Amino acid sequence: MDTFSHALWGKALFGYKKYLYLPLVFGAAPDLLPFIPNLFYKLINGNFSYGRPSISSIPDWVFLIYDFSHSLITGTFLVLVLFFCKKKYLSFAALAWPFHSILDSVSHSRDFFGTKIFWPLSDYKFDGVSWGQPEVWFTNIILLIIIFYIRRPVPLIIAWTPLLSKLLKKNKKL
Repeated sequence: MDTFSHALWGKALFGYKKYLYLPLVFGAAPDLLPFIPNLFYKLINGNFSYGRPSISSIPDWVFLIYDFSHSLITGTFLVLVLFFCKKKYLSFAALAWPFHSILDSVSHSRDFFGTKIFWPLSDYKFDGVSWGQPEVWFTNIILLIIIFYIRRPVPLIIAWTPLLSKLLKKNKKL
């Protein structure tokens, strides 16, 4: 799944307690950890290009960081460490990390960045359906819209009432 969607899933599911926006970071972190350093590496070496890179052009260390950051074991360990350090709300926000791993395990094929969900204990990769396929991508967007709609802090009619009343008052003066 794309990094932006992961951030939104983190916010949608785990961003409604004390740390409202930190789940955006935890949701995107597993992708940012391997790919931001790789971006700088490519920029410095002058071999940056747009689009999907070939597997052979990606350094081995990117795959190692990807496996580490996308492991359900890594994400769960982070959540447990925060929870046992008495960071209850922070550990709740951090649940976006293992959720990212679960989403990627089913939305990546084995061929291109398959997710080793139980790394380092196992190198098993579930052969998921690519998130780039329209039926997966549009389903993702529709589900995010539904969740954000359900989790909105104020019903839409109440949220729009002050705005509508201001507009009506302006129209009466004209």
